Amino acid sequence: MPLPVQLDDVEKARCTIAGLVIKTPAVRSGSLSLAAGVPVFLKLENRQTTGSFKLRGASNAISSLAREAHARGVITASTGNHGRALAHAAHHAGMPCTVCLSDLVPANKVHAIQAAGAVLHIAGHSQDEAQAEAERLARDQGLIVIPPFDHPDIIAGQGTLVLEMLDDVPDIETIVVPLSGGGLVSGAAAAFKGRKPNGRVIGVSMRRGAAMAASLDAGKPVEVRELPTIADSLGGGINLNNSNTFRMVRALVDEVILLDEAEIAAGIRHIHEADGETVEGAGAIGIAALLAGKLNVSGSTAIVVSGGNIDTALHRQILLGNLPLQAGY
Repeated sequence: MPLPVQLDDVEKARCTIAGLVIKTPAVRSGSLSLAAGVPVFLKLENRQTTGSFKLRGASNAISSLAREAHARGVITASTGNHGRALAHAAHHAGMPCTVCLSDLVPANKVHAIQAAGAVLHIAGHSQDEAQAEAERLARDQGLIVIPPFDHPDIIAGQGTLVLEMLDDVPDIETIVVPLSGGGLVSGAAAAFKGRKPNGRVIGVSMRRGAAMAASLDAGKPVEVRELPTIADSLGGGINLNNSNTFRMVRALVDEVILLDEAEIAAGIRHIHEADGETVEGAGAIGIAALLAGKLNVSGSTAIVVSGGNIDTALHRQILLGNLPLQAGY
């Protein structure tokens, strides 16, 4: 049975979102190349318009809706970055947008979603509870649900960053991608292995509440307890009725690495000190895996820096070497 998203879908999405997102740079990191012993490149999606890769999938999903659907409006549940991206894409298309968040979403991301013009609902203590609220509101108000990851248009849109990256650095042999619900790594892997069938795809997540990793271990989607983490964008479940990403991650991802909070914080500090980039925990997690000695690569490698939407006070504390108490330290 073919996977739900193929290279052709990603290439189509690239055409669809042209002009709606910016082409972000893929830059060689001298410090990480030295540490790894191979060329290491950073795909800097923290420089994307809304501060993360999520605008790619959101723009593709919105653009793929029939024109008559625009008056109904869209709704989603989010850990922050998808909600901001969807609000931005919907505003550009002239559509109303509603975003449901749990109370674990950092205040800076809540404010950014409000600033993008979305109607906001805070519901529950987890992504799953926010998703349940989004589904209830969709039924009651006739809104169109655009999920944060488990949707073919979202997956295909996210994969466009790999096509850009290969334009800039054609000899990449391994890509390292943040892993949460699987929308990013599924799209990235579909694009990368579509172009390079022998390429390696490595997913990296936090140890605290890694739902996709737990589901892969169980052989089916499972629930996990969502815990506070400095990689907050990677929180949340994958949905027990997952239709797309679980199957794609299981088929296409070669290895999954889990990191603790101190290791992720070290990645945030490193990219700021070595490369001058302000990056959130999820965005730094691939760098963190390399620095922790958990990422073994043998050829030219690209690390996806997925986002930069970190609370300024939290970032300051991490740079000072302090781990946040809410993350268990």
